[in-house]
Amino acid sequence: MGNYYSTALNVGLMLGVLVVPVSSLAQVAAEKKLQPQVSEKETSEVSEAKSLHAQRRTFAVSLVTSLADEARAYRDLALRPRVLARAADILWDADRAASRQLFLRAWAAAEAGDAEDLYLNTKDGAPAMVIALRRASGRDLRSEVLSLAAVRDRALGEEFLKELKEKTSREAADAKDHANLLNNNDSWSSSEAESKRFQVASELLDQGEIERAIEFAAPVLDKVTANSIGFLSTLRGKRPEAADKWFAFLLARAEFDSASDANTASGLSSYVFTPGLYVTFFPDGHSRWSQPDQTTAPPNLEPVRRNKFFQTAASILLRPLPPPDQDFSSSGRAGKYMVIKRLLPLFDQHATDSAAALRAQLAALKDEPGKGMIGDESPLINQGIQPAETVGAAMERLQSRLDRARTSRERDSIYAEAAVTLANQGDARAPDLADKIDDSDQRARVRRYVDFEFVCLAIKKKEAAEVTRLARVAQLSHTQRAWAYTQAARLLMNSQRSRSLEWLQVAADETRRIDADDPDRARLLIAIATQFVTGDAVRAWEVMSEAVKAADSSEKFTGENVKLHFPMMTKDGLKVTDIGGEDFGVSSIFRMLGKEDLYRSIELARSFKNEAPRAAAILAVAGSVLEKKPAGQIPALAP
Repeated sequence: MGNYYSTALNVGLMLGVLVVPVSSLAQVAAEKKLQPQVSEKETSEVSEAKSLHAQRRTFAVSLVTSLADEARAYRDLALRPRVLARAADILWDADRAASRQLFLRAWAAAEAGDAEDLYLNTKDGAPAMVIALRRASGRDLRSEVLSLAAVRDRALGEEFLKELKEKTSREAADAKDHANLLNNNDSWSSSEAESKRFQVASELLDQGEIERAIEFAAPVLDKVTANSIGFLSTLRGKRPEAADKWFAFLLARAEFDSASDANTASGLSSYVFTPGLYVTFFPDGHSRWSQPDQTTAPPNLEPVRRNKFFQTAASILLRPLPPPDQDFSSSGRAGKYMVIKRLLPLFDQHATDSAAALRAQLAALKDEPGKGMIGDESPLINQGIQPAETVGAAMERLQSRLDRARTSRERDSIYAEAAVTLANQGDARAPDLADKIDDSDQRARVRRYVDFEFVCLAIKKKEAAEVTRLARVAQLSHTQRAWAYTQAARLLMNSQRSRSLEWLQVAADETRRIDADDPDRARLLIAIATQFVTGDAVRAWEVMSEAVKAADSSEKFTGENVKLHFPMMTKDGLKVTDIGGEDFGVSSIFRMLGKEDLYRSIELARSFKNEAPRAAAILAVAGSVLEKKPAGQIPALAP
């Protein structure tokens, strides 16, 4: 019996063990039926696509490294660091060690290029201050390298800034104009290292790296300058709380800083009332200002912060005047007068307790013996502070000035000023006023400016029909007319593709009327090809081949993203209309072409005769392969 029960128990246990796996297998089989089945063919295709992607990346890396080696032999000292830095930027995700080494080489090349530039510009007596201004504003080779390197590697950016600061200190002893420039508390003349730090921080802001931007800018957010206020105004659009806290810090420092003067108060007002518009006045009465690309509404500050601004500004502006021969402020007496006059309407509205004292200070400055207030009627007095003059009031003032004009030249100047002002407002009377100018040359200049302003306004309003009408009848240059047709085509590409392609062909015909050696011819053809990529890829390749030939005919064509400026000087200052940018450079179009056909685009890029556009095009194609893709995304195969 014992053996029987033992045998039965063992059999039961064995059956139990067998039952569990069978049940589990049934469950697994059911789950597999619910999962999508991947065929061997599909698996093979995915594997092949990944392999091709890896090959393309290897090829792109070799393109970049070969170009970087080639850059060593460039005769153009400015092109070397640009190519090396951009090559490093593109390689960052693929090979950080190699990228860092290229950044170091780019920095060394930039230092050599900047030193050569300084030598060439000063050996015949040109002032070092001119070079200092250019560097401080970020328009030198080291700025370009630093902007790319610091975004990728903060530690490397700090290393470059440290070297720059040490080198600037040594150079200052040999460049007295530079030293004097940097010591002038005019709130514009930041040191070179400070300006470059703000430049990098601003680029980080543009890329959405807000915390990194604040961290990078923090060391120089300790005084009121055009750079610091501009950075905080931009930051406020993305992180209001952080911007307001830093502004409160600046207010506290400015209030108790003995070096604060009228321009400090003016700079602080930019953050509170005129974001983007930063105005300073100088002892001789002239002024300097930054003009925002577009009007930004004043921030909605908490009352306590706004009141603190008025308290700080009043404490600075009401400080006792030193004797004239001991007034070393950046504004001087004339500048202080202008700042008070500019800010007084704001005090009248928001801080009446201080307004009366400021009005007395204004009267005292105006009545000083022999102190004529230069520029008392400057348009900057009211700009951004008081409402713009209505069109009706402007026309009445125009007629009054015409009635007092004594010569034809005076009347021409009045008509020109009025035509430009009305054109900026989109007023249809502007062309008629321009046509009243007697001097034929001036009349043609003003009419061309006015007509192009209306073209730009129609583009902003997305009125394609009006753009093409003006392109046909307006007094425009070939460049302006071709650009107008190109923009009309862009507006119509999604809704009226065939019509859009027709306008692109008209734009191409107009572009061919531009002189062969004019770089605008290549730029416009590139802009046209960029639009063709979406609507007709075949034509895009054809137009780009023509663009390369046009570029080879112009030594001035560099392939960079440039803006074309159309200026008009008026009594109120220089008015400028800008067009272009990314569409005029080779990078955008070659990035698109590289995604469509890697090897054909490289062949086209290499066909540029000149080094600069060839390098920019090759880097753009390589970037189209090496740029980061979303996780798991398989790149499209080239045809």
